Amino acid sequence: MPRTGLPPLNWLRAFEAAAIQLSFTGAARDLNMTQSAVSQQIKALEGHLGRPLFHRHPRALELTQTGMSYLPVVRDAFRTLSQGTRAITRLRDDVLRVQCNLTFAIQWLAPRLPEFQRTHPEVQLDISTELWEPRDMVEGADIEIRYSLRPADTIHAELLHRDHYYPVCKPGYQVCLETLQQQPLYDCSSMMGNWAVWAEEQSLTWDNPAITYVTTYSVPLAVAAAGGGLALAHDATAGALIEQGRLIAPFAHRAPMQECYYLLQAPQAQNPASAQTFTKWLKTELATFQSGRLGTQA
Repeated sequence: MPRTGLPPLNWLRAFEAAAIQLSFTGAARDLNMTQSAVSQQIKALEGHLGRPLFHRHPRALELTQTGMSYLPVVRDAFRTLSQGTRAITRLRDDVLRVQCNLTFAIQWLAPRLPEFQRTHPEVQLDISTELWEPRDMVEGADIEIRYSLRPADTIHAELLHRDHYYPVCKPGYQVCLETLQQQPLYDCSSMMGNWAVWAEEQSLTWDNPAITYVTTYSVPLAVAAAGGGLALAHDATAGALIEQGRLIAPFAHRAPMQECYYLLQAPQAQNPASAQTFTKWLKTELATFQSGRLGTQA
């Protein structure tokens, strides 16, 4: 009769090795164990599950249907454990851990990192990205660049950058305000500034056309750059693509976003000197970027 609860990890490791090798002998060699020990652990696992995992033939093993279904579950679990363990053990006091959203990291931060690393080789960064920023500061992060409405008062946050949003499309894409609703439209979900608000500020009649929503700006921007329609974007996400000639803003109107970029710092950063160096650089770069955007719009 199967038992509830998780089986011991050594049983699962023996099963994974045997399933990959389709041999108890091969699994024993990989795990530096005896063949009988591997066999006993797998038999114990089968007893725990209440189902056989292998068909045992005279010269080979064959996974049962249960075994074939269980193997990817076990492998994914070990992979997650390994990744989590590496992430924890690599956290050293001399590494500055920075958290920001995926699109900002790709479109704004990444192109500027080579210059930062050239001028500040003493600062080693560990950058993690999320589709959505959490409500609280990410555990283990020294600095977080958060794109959201004003964070809760319980979190110390400093305003970094206030942006404007507008439609973008591929150069040469044929569109005008009168036909905008008939075009394929894309947007990042759950944003306060959206197609309906932008259209209202343009005094457009807006009949709630079909809009494709995704969880990161990266996807709408990629679709627009491929000529698949129009996406809403803001300067920090689309500015570089516009400068590269991959996107254009076909309409002049730019609406202010209610969401902004905020800087959050851990009260006890592991490396305060590196945190100070990075935040000073970040503020300078964003100020330069913002003044350049304002100059372009003028």
